[in-house]
Amino acid sequence: MSSGSDTLDEAVSGASPDGPDPGAETDVTDMPRRPGRLRRLASSARREAPRTALAVVSGVVLGLAFPPYDLWPLSLVGVAALSLLTRGRTVRQGAWTGFAFGLPFFGILLKWLHVVGWDAVFGLSVAEALFLAALGAALAGTSRLPAWPLWAACLWVAEEWARDRLPFGGFPWGRLAFANTGSPFTPLAALGGAPLVTFAVALAGTLLAVCAAALWGLRTSGSLRKAVPALEAFGLAAAVTVAGALVPVPTKADDSANIAVVQGNVQQAGMDFLGRPMKILDNHATATEKLAADIKAGRAKKPDLVIWPENSSDLDPFQYPQAYDRIDEAVKAIGVPVLVGALVDHPSKKGYVFNEGIVWDPKKGPGASYTKQHPVPFGEYVPFREQLSKIITRFQRVPRDFYPGNHTGVLNLGPAKLGDVICFEVAYDEIVHDTVGAGARALVIQTNNATYGRTGQPEQQLAMSKLRAVEHGRAVVTAATSGISAVVAPDGKVTHQIPEFTQGVVSARIPLRDETTLADRVGAAPEWALAIVGLLSCAAAIVAGRRGRSKTEKGKQ
Repeated sequence: MSSGSDTLDEAVSGASPDGPDPGAETDVTDMPRRPGRLRRLASSARREAPRTALAVVSGVVLGLAFPPYDLWPLSLVGVAALSLLTRGRTVRQGAWTGFAFGLPFFGILLKWLHVVGWDAVFGLSVAEALFLAALGAALAGTSRLPAWPLWAACLWVAEEWARDRLPFGGFPWGRLAFANTGSPFTPLAALGGAPLVTFAVALAGTLLAVCAAALWGLRTSGSLRKAVPALEAFGLAAAVTVAGALVPVPTKADDSANIAVVQGNVQQAGMDFLGRPMKILDNHATATEKLAADIKAGRAKKPDLVIWPENSSDLDPFQYPQAYDRIDEAVKAIGVPVLVGALVDHPSKKGYVFNEGIVWDPKKGPGASYTKQHPVPFGEYVPFREQLSKIITRFQRVPRDFYPGNHTGVLNLGPAKLGDVICFEVAYDEIVHDTVGAGARALVIQTNNATYGRTGQPEQQLAMSKLRAVEHGRAVVTAATSGISAVVAPDGKVTHQIPEFTQGVVSARIPLRDETTLADRVGAAPEWALAIVGLLSCAAAIVAGRRGRSKTEKGKQ
């Protein structure tokens, strides 16, 4: 790809062809007196204020690309804006710009955490924005390399790779792929999963930045020759965007199963959604018994299996006989296996609980189960509990720590071999990938979003289910206590849905598939490869910078 013209470089970096940038730092040796630190900081802040303001606005724009707003084209705009704002800058300036971009982005994306407290929103947003600061620094450092849009796209993947794993197992919210679960980029998930979708979105957005910079450079020269880089960049961006249309998304079923998803509802949204003991369990049992009555009266078709959501039993059925009996009554009434979500006390570690999905048979009772492998830090367990609880008393609202499971959630429910994934685990590539690899013919996402009802978080989680359906070529069934319960076809389309805070039952026939996608077969290889290329580009930028300084020093001798 053409590297563009001098005008292009000036337009992006902010340099003037007629002389030095008035906003550039002046060598202190040219000044009659070294200013104090506060004066220099104030001067730097004034210089960076316009660019910082643009970074803040751009972060807001990227936030609007995600559910519940779902304006996916804005993901391209956000990427393009960060590319332009860091182009030609120093590493330090790029880091600040990335942070100023990331803080409002995560503030909008994670505002659902205000249920816990606005300080939680701010704290997590700051922590996540630090990854964007590192990205901004890397974008600035590599922006002078040839083919820099390619390295920039790899760096977006590298940033998400790190953020998905660090710290405490990572927090994958805000991946570019999750803003593009219903866009032309979505089918690429079947080839390389969420990382490939992120790469394509980032590459298209960065190419648009090249186009915008070239067009801006035409202000001073209207030569058609200088418009060529803009046309090239726009054409490449368009090609990357529509490439997904060429990717086949396999949906042909080897078999099928009739399912019923029960959304029992809760008494109220927020931190105190549980209400009185047995209330949530009774809601789900009652809805299941109503379905059984409709089947007996011929008003509904009998399913092969029934799915209840995470925490559908608010008491441990193995510790509380009334909970066990209530589940057993409902399962016997419907007459088919039911996947029940419950918190179960750890048998040997006092103070620990399992977050489980339990297969409950109408004749044999409770059988096989899946334990959530990735509990949420500070939500389902508290790291450094003894120390932090003394400082943040709110952690006392998490009285017991969830104990992680050690195997995938492939369970046999009647005629179906389903893969159980619990709540936030849908955001983690390796958990879903391993579940499909273990033989899951369809996926079930058991979730409890009652704490974050009507905040946009359930929509964000459903978007992840849509991407997973395409990535693995599997139907995805989301069962939620208060919504959004839904059925997603293997092509990513939502076929059935129950609104939030509504008691209801979804009956559907889902395809069961054995064929795997290319994304299943290659696993995390594309992500690692792209992330490593991004890191190598940073190394190349460091080497190129040192060589440039060495040549300058030799020229002065």
